[in-house]
Amino acid sequence: MGPQTAQLERIDPRNGDATMRKVRDFDAELKALNDRAKLLKQRKIQQFGELIEATGADALEPDLLAGALLAVVAETDKAVMTKWSARGAQFFRETSRRPSRRADSNDASGKAAETGTEPA
Repeated sequence: MGPQTAQLERIDPRNGDATMRKVRDFDAELKALNDRAKLLKQRKIQQFGELIEATGADALEPDLLAGALLAVVAETDKAVMTKWSARGAQFFRETSRRPSRRADSNDASGKAAETGTEPA
């Protein structure tokens, strides 16, 4: 009766067929994870670009912006970093209450197109 019980455990009680565990497609899962990681990285880069535009840093020369970012990364004074963090938090609070600069510029260009004049 021992060998028969082992066989019965492998039989699907719903239809009486022998069941096997589903084989996982590791390659497909890995590809899906890599695609998701790539999407997240692209979104992060896009958000950094939007942040640079929102702060007005896009008007700076690339060398100056890179130098400023390197200085921030190298900063070790906690008081200075706390002050910068508070200033950044204030910026996000203020920008969440008002329309973005991009929306303002779209409105201005849309109005100019309607009236046939150039925005000042």
